[in-house]
Amino acid sequence: MAKIDERILQEDPTAPVEEGSVAEAGAGRCPGRSTRDIILADGDPVPDALLAESFAFRGDADIAFDRYTSADFFAAEMQKLWPRVWQWACRVEHLQDPGDYLVYDIGPHSILIVRTETGDIKAYPNSCLHRGTQLRASASCGNASQLRCPFHGWSWHLDGRLRDIPCRWDFPHVDDRAFALPEVRVGLWGGFVFINLDPDAPPLEQWLGVLPEHFRGGWDLSQRTIALHIQKELPTNWKAAQEAFLEAYHVMETHAQAQATASDANAQYDVFGKNVSRFVHTIGVPSPHYKGTLTEQQIFDRLRVPGGPYVLAEGETARAAAATILRRTLGQLWQVDLAGYSISEMLDSIEYHLFPNMCLFAGVSLPMVYRFRPIGMDPSRTLFDLIFLRPLSPGEAPPPPPEPVHLGVDDSYTSVPGMDPGLGAVFDQDTGNLAMQYRGFQAARKAGQTLGNFQEVRIRHLHESIDRWLA
Repeated sequence: MAKIDERILQEDPTAPVEEGSVAEAGAGRCPGRSTRDIILADGDPVPDALLAESFAFRGDADIAFDRYTSADFFAAEMQKLWPRVWQWACRVEHLQDPGDYLVYDIGPHSILIVRTETGDIKAYPNSCLHRGTQLRASASCGNASQLRCPFHGWSWHLDGRLRDIPCRWDFPHVDDRAFALPEVRVGLWGGFVFINLDPDAPPLEQWLGVLPEHFRGGWDLSQRTIALHIQKELPTNWKAAQEAFLEAYHVMETHAQAQATASDANAQYDVFGKNVSRFVHTIGVPSPHYKGTLTEQQIFDRLRVPGGPYVLAEGETARAAAATILRRTLGQLWQVDLAGYSISEMLDSIEYHLFPNMCLFAGVSLPMVYRFRPIGMDPSRTLFDLIFLRPLSPGEAPPPPPEPVHLGVDDSYTSVPGMDPGLGAVFDQDTGNLAMQYRGFQAARKAGQTLGNFQEVRIRHLHESIDRWLA
């Protein structure tokens, strides 16, 4: 297994780099305009968070393939990582009324999350204290007035207090207080419900790092609600699945059709502390790999902006025109005022990663959240949750969330009602590589994958964080 340089684990990633240090190896950047240059050239005000930069070289050792394929490595993650980290289980709108519940599963762990009569959200191990039967089926949700075991009928109140034991005369040794359901820690942020199986874990606020600061104002995800939820099985390890979405290096090959409108190689990559990383990938600017010259009108015509043909005014950029049209069309669709959002916020792929398995997008036209979970105890199977959020209109209460649309390994995202066909095809391209990559892990004579210092730094950051928990 590839070792992570201990200096990297201890250093402040935002600290200045000394001349001649190892960090100079990560100084390479794509020639031409940077993401920051492109955003500033738009000429409109942008949030400070969008202009923040935080990169440091994090080593260049290969990442061993057995980290993805080894049953022993997977078992260590299940024992030392997943029971100790904060992970989002659902949205608050899944638990709107007293008795609403949802079961969150991760490997062998199953957690029952419920809204109590007093409005609190509580979570419990999904296991009866009689003979261990699940109180609710895995991956289920619904509403219940009590938590009742389907095997022998033992039941608990929503707040975890023991309610009833059939044939109570046969259990004089059961103390009601001792048989309250044990609680799993719950944290709320951005409209998400997080759980942590470790009673001694640091608070969620500490885990989130810069996210509460960055996701203020127009980025506040608690002011959005689920518009579409897709779940798809991916034939690969949970780490490899999300790594496919942590870099834009793959765009020139996997999404070659986007080179005219996606500035990939000069995307910005940031690492904010132990648990958060980010890329900012601009849209409406040709890739540095694009061969040829395009006018702003030609770029705009390739962006597939809704509303039909549009002729740019003299001096108008494709980015500015696209943002203007999206503010109007999406604002009308959602009944919200989008005038305060910058061009970058309207167009660009602004993706944050929260360790261990969550990606959040701050932008408006790409309002997505990802989650990558192992399926059972098989290191080669992953459940990918893809959620699209929309802004709530003023005074609107979050509606009941839509049921997830389930896709098998070979099903296309374009088959999902309400999914943009063009974006669905992009997700098909993204996930279409994963089975071949996983087989390649197993076929390789080379011991591991060799990462770029800058464009794939978020993958290395993910593995650094994993090693901290497995150490």
